Amino acid sequence: MSTPRPTLTHPSLSIICHEHRALSAMLRSIVLLLREHRRRNTLPDFDALQAMLFYVDEFPEKLHHPKESRLLFPKLRGHDAHTDAVLDRLDRDHAHGEQAIRELEHALLGFRTMSGTRQCEARRADFETLMKKYAEFYLDHMHVEETEILPLAQSVLSDDDWAELDAAFLLNRDPLTGHQADEAYKPLFARIVGALRHSGNFGTMLEALASAALPTGSPPPPPGHPAGGEGS
Repeated sequence: MSTPRPTLTHPSLSIICHEHRALSAMLRSIVLLLREHRRRNTLPDFDALQAMLFYVDEFPEKLHHPKESRLLFPKLRGHDAHTDAVLDRLDRDHAHGEQAIRELEHALLGFRTMSGTRQCEARRADFETLMKKYAEFYLDHMHVEETEILPLAQSVLSDDDWAELDAAFLLNRDPLTGHQADEAYKPLFARIVGALRHSGNFGTMLEALASAALPTGSPPPPPGHPAGGEGS
């Protein structure tokens, strides 16, 4: 039986959980994309993979995780020894994530650069292994936050605490949680949409990306016509 998730009674709790869903969907999509290209014995769209990793670095790593470590976690420290140990582990995870995304980006560069050589399959396997490990690492990390830290926060934090957290988390919203992307980011999401459409319908992930990549009120492009006019 799965552990119940926290009741989302505060905007910041809702934002954290929705951003977790977006990151989870992106990580799973990358793993599935790689698996599909391996099954077909084809090379992936390297530009799309780079765009996906850039998203992970730009939003979850640089915006979401720092808010947790700098604003939420300190408010829970000192509650009990177990909580402090869990928070220490989560802070270490956040620090490790920054290094891990650099390693992934380097592995992807190596795969792309050497894709026309005898090293191609070894480089592919290296990137796939690192990507799978990174995805499993963060899926477990988010599970711990949602089953241990967020329920505790809901039970012990004050109204003033929540007001501060809500104001901070309402800034710099992740476009994959239903908010329009800044114009500068729309080509990024359009590239990702194109890759996912080319490889098959990835359901809600594709819909979220399409809504982030397209102007408000625009219908999603039909299959075979990636958003933004980008090929894949």
